[in-house]
Amino acid sequence: MVQYDSRRWRAEISLVDMKPSRIEWTESTWNPVAGCTKISAGCAHCYAERMAKRLKAMGQANYADGFAVRMHPHMLNLPLTWKKPQTIFVNSMGDLFHAQVSDAFIRKVFTVMKAAHWHRFQLLTKRTERLAKLAPDLDWPENVWMGATVESHDTAHRIDSLRTVPAAGRFLSMEPLLGPIPGLDLEGIHWVIVGGESGPGARTMAQPWVVEIRDACQRQAVPFFFKQWGGVRKKAKGRLLEGRTWDEMPGELEIRRPRRTGLDRIPGDLASLVFGGQRA
Repeated sequence: MVQYDSRRWRAEISLVDMKPSRIEWTESTWNPVAGCTKISAGCAHCYAERMAKRLKAMGQANYADGFAVRMHPHMLNLPLTWKKPQTIFVNSMGDLFHAQVSDAFIRKVFTVMKAAHWHRFQLLTKRTERLAKLAPDLDWPENVWMGATVESHDTAHRIDSLRTVPAAGRFLSMEPLLGPIPGLDLEGIHWVIVGGESGPGARTMAQPWVVEIRDACQRQAVPFFFKQWGGVRKKAKGRLLEGRTWDEMPGELEIRRPRRTGLDRIPGDLASLVFGGQRA
């Protein structure tokens, strides 16, 4: 049986596993996996890598190895401690479908999401090939949305992989948008988020790229969310596109109130449910 140490668990929850989140299109973040490696052009100025370095310097235990990919079993319980229904971004500090994350650990994350049925979870990956391979063997509850990052035409192939996933909601995060994506086909996609790169070295996003995607969303009746123009100081450029904000969201999924079951008593023995008596 895994021993649950509540003092250690609470000490290792960092500012990136928190509510409310500073990310405009979600409410909270949860990072059972932290760390990643670069896979495409959008990774060049990774905000999570910068944040991981800061957290390591602050002595935050989950980031003792910096941005190296690490699974954190002690973080699996976190969504079950949040009783108020909310939208939770899964792995703002990494990629659940990274090759260094075991199939078994991914299944444990899905077990927790299903148990925390009163929340909505938003997963996001750049590794859609592995996602598509694993998807048929995963249990996809109705409260899980699956997204893919698409930064330019060069990574638009990820959309085809995402379409095969049996998630209740499928979305695109076009952040940072680095080039035009002409002829965008949104069949099987339920939401599109667009945003420019921010922070040191931020690359410029051109307005025609954004307008083209917005127009494609409108033609195909897909909600469009414009996050930001970005830049070294992103607040200076703001969030207005053609004089207004665009905060469209998909239709609400059913969010059920928690039942009084053993899964809802925290800290409880969720370890026995998720770990099966063993660590990942």
